[in-house]
Amino acid sequence: MPSSPSSPPTRITLGGGEPSAAVAQRVALAVAPALADGGLVVLPTETVYGIAARADSERALAALTALKRRPAGQGWTWHVGSASALECFDAPPAGASRLAERFWPGALTLVLPGVPAGLEGAARDGWTGVRCVAHPLTAGLLEGLPYPVVMTSANERGAAPATGADAAARVTGAGVDLLVDAGPAGGGAASSVLRLGGGRFDLLREGELDLEVLRRAAGLRLAFACTGNTCRSPMAEGLARQALARRLETDVERLWEFGFQLRSVGVFAGEGSPASANAVEACRARGIDISSHRSRGAHAQELGDLQRVYCLTRAHLDALRLLRPSTSEIELELLDPNGEDVGDPIGGSLFEYQRCAEQISGCIAARVGEWA
Repeated sequence: MPSSPSSPPTRITLGGGEPSAAVAQRVALAVAPALADGGLVVLPTETVYGIAARADSERALAALTALKRRPAGQGWTWHVGSASALECFDAPPAGASRLAERFWPGALTLVLPGVPAGLEGAARDGWTGVRCVAHPLTAGLLEGLPYPVVMTSANERGAAPATGADAAARVTGAGVDLLVDAGPAGGGAASSVLRLGGGRFDLLREGELDLEVLRRAAGLRLAFACTGNTCRSPMAEGLARQALARRLETDVERLWEFGFQLRSVGVFAGEGSPASANAVEACRARGIDISSHRSRGAHAQELGDLQRVYCLTRAHLDALRLLRPSTSEIELELLDPNGEDVGDPIGGSLFEYQRCAEQISGCIAARVGEWA
């Protein structure tokens, strides 16, 4: 991106630190019309300086493509001022919401299935990248605009992004209409870019956050508890694995890639007993194999690493509340969201086990949207 020093952009120079309301208003009054008219604006982020363009303007996106010398048709990242932007997607994965709660605002870009209104020109192949900016001035600007804005780092292809306004000016030259100089950007690692949804959990670029950190934040560590861990809870674990895999559009064997860990326990269980024959058969009829299951007890140490435990009856819930470590933030709930117990089929016929599995399946169907 060659510079054109003969026609420098308008430059607004600010002092360091968080801007006052008056300063932010002054900047907004200059930035908003420039972007609204299809112009390009250089703005600071918490890591680097970026070039911003109105996402729903063909003119602006064409200018940005030309300035960055990128092939036509490549996607751009939507930059937002708050995590509420996820609500613009039709059905954002629950894992995306957990990641946003943990890491936004900050250096994490989520590439999600779907194209919110106004981002048709910025999306690619039905996926849209979105990042919530932590820089207070730019976040406030983005939050107040009535149209979506994409941003890309101010640098030539293969070069390091500009962390200062002067460096950004040299790179962009007369190709932008306005440059906001808020002092040095924070620098540091670039944002991590994660594709999540539609059977995908792919780290497209590693930045401050590595894949294992993202998996642990996106998924859940779940357990299901009954009495002996040979009937109801093993069926619940198997049914939950199947429901989660379908929801995530993946295979049961790949649930760990999305950060999910599932197990089952018994509040009065011995160790190492197999699932009952009728429980195995009731699950097999649903395409689920729990034949390798072996019972395990509910122990305080194990509970401490879990996030949610779903109990089959209120008696199990009461027992686990006594076992739960005092420092644990584990959530204990009845599996049935309506507060009903799931009766014990032990000693009953295959039909009774099948009926129990049907009840458990209905409970899980009501819950799985919370998980994935």
